[in-house]
Order: sequence, then structure tokens, then C-alpha cells
Amino acid sequence: QVRLVESGGGSVQAGGSLRLSCAASGATVSTRNMAWFRQAPGKEREGVAAIYTRSGTTYYADSVKGRFTISQDNAKNTLYLQMNSLKPEDTATYHCAATFKLILNGDVLRDNKYNYWGQGTQVTVSS
Repeated sequence: QVRLVESGGGSVQAGGSLRLSCAASGATVSTRNMAWFRQAPGKEREGVAAIYTRSGTTYYADSVKGRFTISQDNAKNTLYLQMNSLKPEDTATYHCAATFKLILNGDVLRDNKYNYWGQGTQVTVSS
């Protein structure tokens, strides 16, 4: 079991930055993949960024590539999402997710591959 708690959301103007954190507890050493997803009202959940926790290899959705950075601090059992050059279309509830299973790199942004989820943190970007 892994418990995930997100923080760091808020309201910013377009062009601003936020850093989200996801504190993990429980059987964290067993996680193989972690990721950030987001869901805006009336839209499907979207994979934003993912990381292989043992190698550090990262993947990004095209919509955030070059603006967002996923990283991890293994000593703190914390996952981060640095979001720069934010746009109004980035407005959503952001969730972190984890799994013990190794996901093929083509599937790392698919939400059905993850079985542990946090409650989410709201990000609102105004124009």
C-alpha cells in the first residue's frame, strides 16, 4: 500500500509558475512508476508527466513538454511537478499516482496503469 498526498496548488496568472509536491508513505520502495495526471471539469483525466522511479527516466505529454518538469527526492519520498509558463488551459485538479508494476514506456501516461492515487490539488491559471 502507498499513500499519496499532493500539495502546492493555487491560483496564478498566465505565465506564472507553481511547484506541486506529492508526499508518499507506505511501501514506497516498491514503486516502479509514478506520474502526474490532471482533470479539468467536463474533461477526461489526462496524463501530464511520468517517471520511472529507479532509473529517473521521464516522459511528458506534448501539451506540457518544455514547460513542466517531473522530479523525485527519494530521501524525502516526494514527487514534484515544476510548472512554468502556465496557461489558462492548464487549469485542472492535479493528482499524483503510483504503481508497483513496471509499465511499458508507451503506457506511462495511461491512468488505468496506476493503482494508487492522491486526492488532488487544484491549479487555476487566469488570463
